[in-house]
Amino acid sequence: MTTLSCTRGATDLPLLEETIGDNFDRTVALHGDRDALIEHATGRRWTYTQLRADVDALAHGLIRLGVETGDRVGIWAPNCPEWTLLQFATAKVGAILVCVNPAYRTHELSYVLDQAGIRTLVAASGFKGADYAAMIDEVRSDCPDLHDVVVIGSPEWNALPDRDGDPHVLARRQAALSPHDAINIQYTSGTTGHPKGATLTHHNILNNAFLTAEVCEITEADRICIPVPLFHTFGMVIGNLGATTHGACMIYPATGFDPAATLAAIAEHRCTVLYGVPTMFIAELAVPGFEGFDLSSLRTGAMGGSPCPIEVMKQVVARMGMTEVTIIYGMTETSPVSTQTRVDDPIDRRVSTVGRVHPHVEIKIIDPETGRTVPRGEPGELCTRGYSVMLGYWDQPDKTAEAIDTAGWMHTGDLATMDDDGYLNITGRIKDMVIRGGENVYPREIEEFLHTHPDIHDVHVIGVPDERYGEEIMAWIKPRPGAAGLSAETIRSFAGGKLAHYKIPRYVHLVDDFPMTVSGKVRKVEMRATAIELLGLGTAAAVEHA
Repeated sequence: MTTLSCTRGATDLPLLEETIGDNFDRTVALHGDRDALIEHATGRRWTYTQLRADVDALAHGLIRLGVETGDRVGIWAPNCPEWTLLQFATAKVGAILVCVNPAYRTHELSYVLDQAGIRTLVAASGFKGADYAAMIDEVRSDCPDLHDVVVIGSPEWNALPDRDGDPHVLARRQAALSPHDAINIQYTSGTTGHPKGATLTHHNILNNAFLTAEVCEITEADRICIPVPLFHTFGMVIGNLGATTHGACMIYPATGFDPAATLAAIAEHRCTVLYGVPTMFIAELAVPGFEGFDLSSLRTGAMGGSPCPIEVMKQVVARMGMTEVTIIYGMTETSPVSTQTRVDDPIDRRVSTVGRVHPHVEIKIIDPETGRTVPRGEPGELCTRGYSVMLGYWDQPDKTAEAIDTAGWMHTGDLATMDDDGYLNITGRIKDMVIRGGENVYPREIEEFLHTHPDIHDVHVIGVPDERYGEEIMAWIKPRPGAAGLSAETIRSFAGGKLAHYKIPRYVHLVDDFPMTVSGKVRKVEMRATAIELLGLGTAAAVEHA
């Protein structure tokens, strides 16, 4: 009898039926004196009791500012304790936290502020040479819903916490919330040319964080190194909420990813858990003097975001001592984790698959044409269903209907196979999304932007193999008649300050025409094969991934 590619996760551990704020308060009651948060670069640190005091003061400040339940509050900042204070404060008052990518520039910032209807924006003054305040001033007139802008570290920020607020007011606000209320909007690059706002509930992200940490066997004794960005679900969900649901300690090595600082933080704070995308682990393994860092405290962690080269996984186990490291697979729209290897899986499973279905989740692999579930071992589109599936894309019901079918299945767009034991391999993508260093990039967004260049007649963007990032961005450009001077350098200059750095093409190829099918569709598969040969990327293309 043929076994079909469908399975569901265990349900013996009940789902949490509480809000993020209530769960946080419960953890503080259990583990108040334990370390909750440490910022490695500055030495700032909080116990759980101290963290709740600062969270509640900020929550009272938001109420005093006029933030209501359901209002959108944006956070535009790199990793810092203030990010986390706002995450929990907004959860307590019922405001929807909108994560703004620190790499965004005016083009993307303006869209997100307007599309989400952000009322209050909390921002860093800048990051990596970018002047956030200037960019906010540039776009503010186009964002009528934006009422307040508070810059971290400014007098306005310092005055925002209200330590004399009536605790009954906050308690009433918090008690009125439902676990199924929207609490977070995560923007993902959109095939329509604009990002889409995946809207997630307390129930979505609190449970996904809790269960991912459970699979890693995390307890209150663990100390979690979080070099992944907080604006991603990897940072704020798996990192922050994974820690707080278990009373573990969150440790931020640096504002942005710094491989040497990450290793130093692990050594100094005796971290037992480390998270990252493969690019991060590759960089950490390559740090000069790597062997001089004492990583003996490391036990487990999670690697995900993009396919992991098998050789890298082996080195993480052997050289970093992460004998119980897990591989995770998911997407923002599913809170994010849908599959995960287990800490006791044989090493061959942990270096060659993305694991088995997560607790309380269903997965199946279907024929994209017929929708029928395929037999084990046959490729098809991976679909997932359960508590983790988002409410939908913010204010885009048509896009939501394209992603989530009437039976509640989230169609991932990823091609996968399932073996007889239920382990999954991701074999490709139905559409042409590029994953560069864990960042999802949709070519159409870049294409539409580059079409605004006066010398570009047509452009198509593809991903090409890269040993460091997994994939890099390449633009094939057909210039307008008489145009001259188009190059990778001029395109980077044109896009600088308008597109996030990871979306700016590394390679530019000028063409007279594009390879086409007989029906007139551009053959991106042929473009990619040509690019590999043209750019000499055969070695990168041959890297084996799980």
